Amino acid sequence: MQYFKPQQVVMAILAMAVGSFGIGIGEFVIMGLLPNVGSDFGMDDTQTGYLISLYALGVVVGAPLITISCARIPRKPMLLGLMLVFALSNWLSAAAESFTGLMVLRFISGLPHGAFFGIACLVAADMVTPKRRAMAVTWVMMGLTIAVLIGNPLATWFGQLFSWRDVFHAVALIALLTVLLVWLVVPVNPNEQASSPLQEMGALKNEQVWLTLAIGAIGFGGMFAVLSYIASTVTISAGVDEFWVPVALLVFGVGSLIGSLTGGWAADRSLKRTIGGSLLWSALVLACFPLMIFSLWTLLPMVLLVGTVTALVPALQIRLMDVGGEAQTLAASLNHSAFNLANALGAWLGGLAIMTPLQYQATGWVGCGLALAGFQRQAAQSPAAFRRYSSVTFAAFAVKRLGGWSVSALFKRVPASTLW
Repeated sequence: MQYFKPQQVVMAILAMAVGSFGIGIGEFVIMGLLPNVGSDFGMDDTQTGYLISLYALGVVVGAPLITISCARIPRKPMLLGLMLVFALSNWLSAAAESFTGLMVLRFISGLPHGAFFGIACLVAADMVTPKRRAMAVTWVMMGLTIAVLIGNPLATWFGQLFSWRDVFHAVALIALLTVLLVWLVVPVNPNEQASSPLQEMGALKNEQVWLTLAIGAIGFGGMFAVLSYIASTVTISAGVDEFWVPVALLVFGVGSLIGSLTGGWAADRSLKRTIGGSLLWSALVLACFPLMIFSLWTLLPMVLLVGTVTALVPALQIRLMDVGGEAQTLAASLNHSAFNLANALGAWLGGLAIMTPLQYQATGWVGCGLALAGFQRQAAQSPAAFRRYSSVTFAAFAVKRLGGWSVSALFKRVPASTLW
């Protein structure tokens, strides 16, 4: 196995981190600008929330579709092509004249997301020794964390000051910068193994791949149930001016930075404990969230703690690389499908929750239920007691307690064997 010089590794990871920074703004900034977009198109938060779900759906669909169909293309050209598509779709989003058109473009913008992150993480992990893989992945994903920490608050402020359309123009320009940097500094890896669509599809037959994806899709949805409606939680529940929305996003970003670095460090030492511990921590934080949202000075510390839930990300990414076998590219890409399925699931259940009498307070209870559901799937790998029922039972309980009877009917207690 040939490894690269530290300078080459740093430059390559930096280039790919710029791409993850642009994608991070493109994905998450809409959460802080939902009221602004809604004002332009005459929509409320429940309707504009579809922009979050459709982007996430694009990631879910795009990751396997692109990875399988383009399996024979080397990784570097794939990174270049994916960022070009992302740049074009965001530029067109800025020019959308109807809400329907914007929804379609948000879906298209999500298509290259999962494949880019999956391939970028593999490129980074293959450039370093096995004991440094999780930290290499963490640093690629650090662009996403910095986007949450600095990029999204600034972009939200910029969008409020000027227009949300200008934010999409900026995202497109960052994507084009990424294309240039990847072309210049990401080396072709002689260790890269040729793949094929049939070989990549082998990941779909791997039970451990599906189990890991389920943990991410369900467990990580808890964070998105809260984060998707953070703008209205700040202005309505805490009762402060929209000026504080970017501040809340900045605080979330600090928590995300702490969580990502801690998760990467821990995952290089024990994957299983990092995954389980992160999910339990998420459940605890989200259970406390509804109690702290009525004052800005208690809400902001809770938002910081919600950000630390991102400790789960590098651990699941490495887990999928380990169990993916010869289909590592698809397995790694599907991780981001799982996270964006979590995004869609969290935004959807959170939207239903805010229609209950508890309104934005209810998002934390739903989030806690999803985190516990993800932990149950993780625990199901060993204790027989956890295998009896599917993880969605916990989410059903949380929604049911809120009075969401029509939703909870969708989450029936079914034997796990029917799902996996």
